[in-house]
Amino acid sequence: MKSAVVEPSGGTDTPGTETPAGKPVINTALLALLCAGGWLAAVLAGGWVECGPVVHRFALAGHILSLVLSFGAIIVVDWVGLLWLLGRRGIHDTSRLESAAKPLIWCGLAALLVTGSLIDPDLGNPLTQLKLGCVLLLMLNGVLLAPTMRKLHALPPGTLFSAMAAPLRKHLLLALCISQGCWWLCVLVGLLNSTLRRWTGT
Repeated sequence: MKSAVVEPSGGTDTPGTETPAGKPVINTALLALLCAGGWLAAVLAGGWVECGPVVHRFALAGHILSLVLSFGAIIVVDWVGLLWLLGRRGIHDTSRLESAAKPLIWCGLAALLVTGSLIDPDLGNPLTQLKLGCVLLLMLNGVLLAPTMRKLHALPPGTLFSAMAAPLRKHLLLALCISQGCWWLCVLVGLLNSTLRRWTGT
């Protein structure tokens, strides 16, 4: 019995559902540009906008809540995805959870950008620059992962990770590593920056 395999450049073969070959690529590129533009706008605003202590406190609270919202959803999605890789969950458990969590993740990321620009970020600090780079990488990773997740949605329920095409498996593993690595790095850098600010009184 042959296992279902999804090729990285393939799609569904359902009659009447064909889409132009270049359309998914164009949509992905536009979303990537939109994310990069939003990130750049937040960075520029963070360097120009000066907020008082009251706004700073509210923005910091919103920043933490946005982190909990987005990162919490990511943790659950990646955990269920890891269980599927280990054969402990079905592929559609992962795809359904990813679809449900996607609005929370992206709303949380957008709120992180907005609130982050209002907490007086030290853009000259290498740690802050590292955190900002990780945030951009996270967003682009999510955009580039979307076409792959659509392919997972179309697979039969019993599909195993080992039965998938090698390039697709590598993409999923790389996306998982980027997601967890960048998120945890952002959290640690944020905690370190906050601690250093309290110690120095800045």
